[in-house]
Amino acid sequence: MMQVIPVPAFTDNYIWLISNEERKHAAIVDPGDASPVIEELQRRDMQPAAILITHHHRDHVGGIEKLLQTYPDLPVYGPVNESIPYITQPLGEGQSVSIEQLGLSFSVMELPGHTAGHIVYYGEGSLFCGDTLFANGCGRVFDGTLQDLYHSLQRIAALPSDTLVYCTHEYTVDNIGFAKWVEPDNPALDQRLQECWDLLDAGRPTVPFELGREFETNPFLRTHIPEVIARAEEIAGRETQTPEDVFAVLRIWKDTEYD
Repeated sequence: MMQVIPVPAFTDNYIWLISNEERKHAAIVDPGDASPVIEELQRRDMQPAAILITHHHRDHVGGIEKLLQTYPDLPVYGPVNESIPYITQPLGEGQSVSIEQLGLSFSVMELPGHTAGHIVYYGEGSLFCGDTLFANGCGRVFDGTLQDLYHSLQRIAALPSDTLVYCTHEYTVDNIGFAKWVEPDNPALDQRLQECWDLLDAGRPTVPFELGREFETNPFLRTHIPEVIARAEEIAGRETQTPEDVFAVLRIWKDTEYD
């Protein structure tokens, strides 16, 4: 059975350690900083089995070099369409990763948008999605496109609703603030916000989260809902044509005016 351990890093990052019931080995997901990972592995007397990278941003790859200095010959998996030093196993759509020490395997999906070559890892009922989908939000567009990001989110939305989503930032409360601006009369947002504060007050992360919850509270997955459409049209000062158009209006406005 898979077990996942959060390793906080920087101000709001999570690095994920994927292990199993034996807890002797772990795969490391998006190690932006090596030091907290090494400390956690040593504290738990665990050995790393692999590094899994979703995209090239520094806060996701910055710890690879030091980890390899500490644990030589560690396989490093990452996106085939991004230039990332130390990648030994480039991966693209439809490929898979098998981690023998853990008895676990993950399929790879190419989900561009946040970056042009972003990939995610899906398996064991869980999705390690980097910066594509956040709780109640989604990633900004850097070197990808809004069109790509919209369609990537739709692919995630097609996964089973009980999928546990492991994103890599603690943005949930801030994202709910934006979602409440979009849908001020959505009662599910108040409930979600209280749940998040309860978790944070207890010193626990607000992720992972069930994908199905996002259909109730994430405006970027609710672009077909009349209230969300109306808000987007108010922002844009025009009629929107499609859910993708609604998505683009919301994402651009959040980037340029709200944040």
